[in-house]
Amino acid sequence: MLRRVLGVGGAAAMLLALVLVAAGCGGGGGGSGPKIALMLPENHTPRYEASDRPDFEAKVKDICSDCDILYFNAGQDASKQQNQADAALTQGAKVMVVDAVDAGSAGSIVSKAKAQNVPVVSYDRLITNSDVDYYVSFDNVRVGKLQGESLIKGLKAQGHAAGPVVFLAGDPADNNAKLFKQGANSALTAGGVKVAKSFDTPGWLASTAQNEMQQAITALGNGGFQGVLASNDDLGGAAIAAMKSAGIKPASRPTTGQDATVAGLQRILIGEQYMTVYKPIHPEANAAAQIAVALAKKQSVPSGLVNKQVNNGKKNVPSVILTPLAVIKTNVSTVVKNGDAKASDICTGQFASACKSAGI
Repeated sequence: MLRRVLGVGGAAAMLLALVLVAAGCGGGGGGSGPKIALMLPENHTPRYEASDRPDFEAKVKDICSDCDILYFNAGQDASKQQNQADAALTQGAKVMVVDAVDAGSAGSIVSKAKAQNVPVVSYDRLITNSDVDYYVSFDNVRVGKLQGESLIKGLKAQGHAAGPVVFLAGDPADNNAKLFKQGANSALTAGGVKVAKSFDTPGWLASTAQNEMQQAITALGNGGFQGVLASNDDLGGAAIAAMKSAGIKPASRPTTGQDATVAGLQRILIGEQYMTVYKPIHPEANAAAQIAVALAKKQSVPSGLVNKQVNNGKKNVPSVILTPLAVIKTNVSTVVKNGDAKASDICTGQFASACKSAGI
């Protein structure tokens, strides 16, 4: 549990409290050790509050019991994240771990931090054209390739190897969304699959994606597409909801996803969603925590942790790049065995028998 920020006395304390409320601070300090700011982009995608935050906090406390974690969630608001970064620096953060809402505008967060000699770890999403110190994420082009290659297999199984398909991509302000799209398009092109309609989905919002899918169905007709390349499980679920509303059986139109959410895994088990990309959050959050603690204590980053250099448009950033995994019905149990989803959450009601068949 995070502790409440200690007061600093009189009018100054009141001003600081107002700044924190406006910035949307999720908690912070009081520890005697260095302060580490964790800044996540939004909370409508389950992974951030359910996995990234608790895994990061647990690892920090494990290796630095007196470190003080300042937590912020921007709620998909780039301006709010800028204010939160200012608040983190005001509170004396010694290192900032930033999962940027907007990869471009977050460069100003980095500039302000570096002006105060505060290192920045770009977490999950690469902050472009900026002097970030480290980057921790997955091979995000590979994520898109896994989606495209899996979708091709699903299309072939339905007898529609060439598609066409609808492409529901993610937020154009998210550098990862660009990389997912790049990887997916390369796979689809190599496989000779036609994209009939393509959308970029601001904020990764499922409600927007459902409207996009409804537009695609209206334009193409119920028989005018044979699958959906959705860049994450929320978008995939939205596409499936739109198909159901149009009287289309989702099982007949293979649909991709990402993040191995409980809802996504449930849809896979009952045949509504074809696949998801599983990105184990525990090693990602752990790596970020180890780097953050080392930087906060002005120590060397653990040997062997960095495994790649990734160019962000300004520099080659020392990076920890992890490997994603394609998950279909036959290996959903992998996510449960790794502890990133609970059988008790997945195997409820109508999903119980499907879980049993899948060995969960």
